[in-house]
Amino acid sequence: MSQPEHAGASGSPLEPLPPSYARVSLGQVVTVREANLLGNIHGGEIVKLADSAAGVVAQRHSGGQAVTAALDEMTFLEPVHVGDIVRTYAQVNWAGRSSMEIGVRIEAQPWDDPTVTSLHVASAYFVFVAVTPESGSRPVPPLRPETPDEVRRQREAEIRRAHRLARREEIESGRRGPRDT
Repeated sequence: MSQPEHAGASGSPLEPLPPSYARVSLGQVVTVREANLLGNIHGGEIVKLADSAAGVVAQRHSGGQAVTAALDEMTFLEPVHVGDIVRTYAQVNWAGRSSMEIGVRIEAQPWDDPTVTSLHVASAYFVFVAVTPESGSRPVPPLRPETPDEVRRQREAEIRRAHRLARREEIESGRRGPRDT
């Protein structure tokens, strides 16, 4: 007899969790160490911040270790300058059997002027897989969206997932030949 799709180690179904259960907000000040010659934060530093926040969310939602499986999309919208206060917001958008899509939004605000509204400087979508050292992937709790925005995020995540799977299938179908089998 097979276990339910979202079953824990005991075989019992995992309780669905709302996105708010694992949502995080992290902040830091950009220093010269993260900057390029123009005084802007390196794009790789933004990716690192996004991956770190997404990792916290994935581990909270899954209740254990989770690893980055894919960076589906990263969009840089505005430069971030030395001294800016950077805030990273992340939450689960979708949960499958063992994988999760985590959406990340990064905002920046000048450190010396609290009257300036934070700017949306980057967005990203990560795919994480819940893992155990012994057996590889493990089930994660289903997602239970509670607001219209969370329902929208879940629907959009399902579209991105379908595109990822179709892209992978198309790429792999072009590789099927004597050298690729």
